[in-house]
Amino acid sequence: MFYGAIGLIAALLAFALLNRTGAEDLFGALQRSASSNFGWFFVLTVNLLLLTCAYLAITKLGKLRLGGQDAEPEFSRTAWFSMLFSAGMGIGLVFYGVAEPIMHFGSPPISSMSTPDAENARLVANNAQHAMGLTYLHWGLHAWGIYAMIGLALGYVSFNRGTTLSLGPFLQQLWPKLPQVVVDLVDIVAIVATVCGVATSLGFGASQINAGLASIFGTEDTLTAKTVIIVVVTAMATLSVAFGLEKGIKRLSEGNMMLAVALAGFIFIAGPTVFLLDSFIQNLGYYAQRFLYLSTWTESYTGETWQLDWTIFYYAWWISWSPFVGIFIARISYGRTVREFIAGTLLVPTLFTFAWMTVFGDSALYIELFGNGGLQEAVSASMPDALFAFFGQYPLTTVLSGAAVIVIATFFVTSADSGALVVTMIASGGHSEAGFAPRVTWAITMGVLAGGLLYAGGLTALQTAAIVTGLPFAAVLLVMAWGTIRLLSEDYDKLEKAGKISG
Repeated sequence: MFYGAIGLIAALLAFALLNRTGAEDLFGALQRSASSNFGWFFVLTVNLLLLTCAYLAITKLGKLRLGGQDAEPEFSRTAWFSMLFSAGMGIGLVFYGVAEPIMHFGSPPISSMSTPDAENARLVANNAQHAMGLTYLHWGLHAWGIYAMIGLALGYVSFNRGTTLSLGPFLQQLWPKLPQVVVDLVDIVAIVATVCGVATSLGFGASQINAGLASIFGTEDTLTAKTVIIVVVTAMATLSVAFGLEKGIKRLSEGNMMLAVALAGFIFIAGPTVFLLDSFIQNLGYYAQRFLYLSTWTESYTGETWQLDWTIFYYAWWISWSPFVGIFIARISYGRTVREFIAGTLLVPTLFTFAWMTVFGDSALYIELFGNGGLQEAVSASMPDALFAFFGQYPLTTVLSGAAVIVIATFFVTSADSGALVVTMIASGGHSEAGFAPRVTWAITMGVLAGGLLYAGGLTALQTAAIVTGLPFAAVLLVMAWGTIRLLSEDYDKLEKAGKISG
């Protein structure tokens, strides 16, 4: 598995570096092809995974506990939430918190919920509300449903059936006679998807750190600068992963969560506080009322490509991240019941994400609707610069920008070190205490790939890597959803017959 995955990643990197112009064209063509032909499949997959989570949580199967009915949680709820959230979405929230709502507001998709080219105040407000609804769709229950599903599947077979924590052993629980070569191929796909998914986030993080340093110190926004940033932060991630889960990743996750909350808290207090409170409630209502429409909308009757660039990219990105996040949250969720696990990984991070997007996204929209404006132009010019243009509307701009750079860097590190730990576990057959050298190797590999893809095609190359690797893994996730229901039902029936659990 190690050599197979490293070989595929090395081939991708070599092609990107040796054929920069051709690679950029190919990445763009691959992204358009995968998105346009399989967008419906991504939409269907994430909805089925979320429905599976809901079924497991509300039925009797929710009583089962990871590790057995007498198992006790390994980490406190505070530490648990901090680690799973930092691993799941850290860099992306900072990168898109301001940029995405503003872009949806200025260039909304053609749908029954939006009014492109609106002129009067009522229609402009409608676009602002729809922009937040789309942002909630992309970062809400569907994303965390993917993580919850794979995390529960892998954690259950590992802790309750005594397998190693990896995808191959899960499939062998369903089909004991499954050829080993098939098992290894699935794990190789999981490794490549994870590395590409994390590298996508690292590339975004490097771009935004560069933009922040340019805002604070006037440094140039160049590929060389981004490469140096990737090298430095990858070195920090390597050091963190070398210390392991308890000393390195856990402490850093808790620290960057406190920094992120402090930054959001300042914007909440210094910004339009009452407007943000009103907007949070209204955004939740809009998301709930239009949930079915937004969840199943595919641009079928408009022929537009907006969704391919946004919704489909996000779904593919989350799916490519899912082996990493799923294994990681499974590793830290021993002792949780199925119901608690799903509620924790779905509701708490989703609400925190919504609060974050409201603070930053609605504060930015407030500037466009009632303030000086100008953020649409800044976002159109450069998405990584959007956050720092936003900070320019607040007091202590330099302090805020510096704090944001630190938050991005720490999220960068926690994503890289968590990803390296998980990839090492998969490559070693699911062993949770993999050695020092493999962890360091994978941390460096992710940094190198992120730098190579930025060099070869910028953000387009990063998005393509996420979409193309996420596509085959979506089919694997659907098999795992069906298999999880089957395995949990079998074990529940056995426990019920033995009198160890009540119906």
